[in-house]
Amino acid sequence: MNKNTVAILGAGIVGVSCALELQRRGHEVTLFDRTAPGRETSYGNAGVIARSSLMPFNHPGLWSVLPKLLKNTAASFRYDPAFLAMNLSWAVRFLASARASVFQETTTALDALIRLSTSEHRRLLVEAGAAHRLRTNGWLFLYRSEEGFAGSRLSRETFDRFGVATRVLDAKELSDLEPHLKPLFPRALWIQDTDSVDSPGRVVEAYARLFVSRGGQIRQASISGIGYSDSADAWQLREEGGAVHEASKVVLALGPWTREFAKKSLGISVPMAFERGYHMHYSAVGNASLGRPVYDTGGAYVLSPMEQGLRLSTGVQLAQRDAPKNLVQLELAERAAREAFPLDSRLEPEAWMGSRPTLPDSRPIVGECPQRPGLWLAFGHQHIGFNTGPGTARLLASLMHGEPCDIDPLPFAPGRLLR
Repeated sequence: MNKNTVAILGAGIVGVSCALELQRRGHEVTLFDRTAPGRETSYGNAGVIARSSLMPFNHPGLWSVLPKLLKNTAASFRYDPAFLAMNLSWAVRFLASARASVFQETTTALDALIRLSTSEHRRLLVEAGAAHRLRTNGWLFLYRSEEGFAGSRLSRETFDRFGVATRVLDAKELSDLEPHLKPLFPRALWIQDTDSVDSPGRVVEAYARLFVSRGGQIRQASISGIGYSDSADAWQLREEGGAVHEASKVVLALGPWTREFAKKSLGISVPMAFERGYHMHYSAVGNASLGRPVYDTGGAYVLSPMEQGLRLSTGVQLAQRDAPKNLVQLELAERAAREAFPLDSRLEPEAWMGSRPTLPDSRPIVGECPQRPGLWLAFGHQHIGFNTGPGTARLLASLMHGEPCDIDPLPFAPGRLLR
């Protein structure tokens, strides 16, 4: 068996980034997915590459708002009680990770991963001919009251501790920066060292084309199972149609589909829940526009200028990955966004929905699977997969080659959650 072959399962931003990085290091790489690259979870995000995303949802401030969230009426967070009951162990571990000590470890790890990913994204955008999609003018956190701004103290202190470049704006300064926002926000926080793109799905497609142009192979197929064959001295991948493929190493980068696949094919239990989210594109009234993404903290939505229009993205919904859509958060987000900006018509007949894979400590798993040599893992990036995909690829490739890593790999080690 050629020891240089790698099969990657999953053609989202993480899988495509891993394919490019391993190819760059001399591997013969094949990328497998049931759909075209970048058409699932990686398609639907807000397109930000933001150092502010080092703040996990389960931070110490979560405890003060938890009673309100558990009422299941907030626009920012909804949950299916049956799903939560079935995943109670995950929920307990998730809440336990809101302790100050775990928070410090997680923010330190995510900050390093995001910084690495930012530089890798910038390199790949140029190499893939997609640099025209990049904005480097930051994004805005909007506050509907002085009380709301005061309540963001933990986030602002955390940004300061990690050297995230920010600037507090009053209403006049905000209007000067984004004149088409309505005068609803007395305060804003400009996260200045943030990049964004006008179509994350198109960016992933551009990265995939770069991979193919360099000799990589993409196979659109559903893999029904994998296993190691001693006789072939290789990992074997079985397609639903019966075809079998062999590789010396496999990278599992299936995002929210990882939990089901790992259990069924490998007997591995992954403590994963699903942060579902929705988006819809809108036109604007007249010549109204935004120069950068904005996050209305009180309205619980992000509004991003995209190639397809203004993308309105919702908060978190904990539910089964493939449960029917529940559009209540989108309706609330649209109502709030119309208060803040002159939105016009919806541009699609149906809302997009995606699931983000979340592990209890809000950090991805990156590394070789315990007790399974040659099986490499890169999943669990919660809602910042587009943000952190290229850095994940760089970390995984360094570990696979036994080289010094750009960042500390221990916070992402599979053994912390898998046995």
